[in-house]
Amino acid sequence: MSHGFPKRARLLRPAEYRRVFGKACRVSDDAFTMLARHAEGDTARLGMAISKRNVPRAVDRNRIKRIGRESFRHRRPGLPVFDVILLARPPASALDRKQLHRKLNALWQRLVRRCGES
Repeated sequence: MSHGFPKRARLLRPAEYRRVFGKACRVSDDAFTMLARHAEGDTARLGMAISKRNVPRAVDRNRIKRIGRESFRHRRPGLPVFDVILLARPPASALDRKQLHRKLNALWQRLVRRCGES
């Protein structure tokens, strides 16, 4: 499996987001929350909800989304078939690239441990 981010690896429709928000397994830290729900399909999919209220500057929102996608791309081959939504909290905007990667990697591990068998 490649490390790309094709359309089939993304949550695209509002109904797909509602399904995950409706009944999700949740892991979080001070900067992020990940919501996950088992999905039908052949690969994990990612959606992001990085709100202007939590991360006011567009440049920070875009950086967080870019790093979130990159982190997901590298983790996707080892993930169970989940639909995952990444939410950012206000402290995320103050973190540098290494800190964001470190936090996201820790959350991916916790997500698989906590939600992988349910």
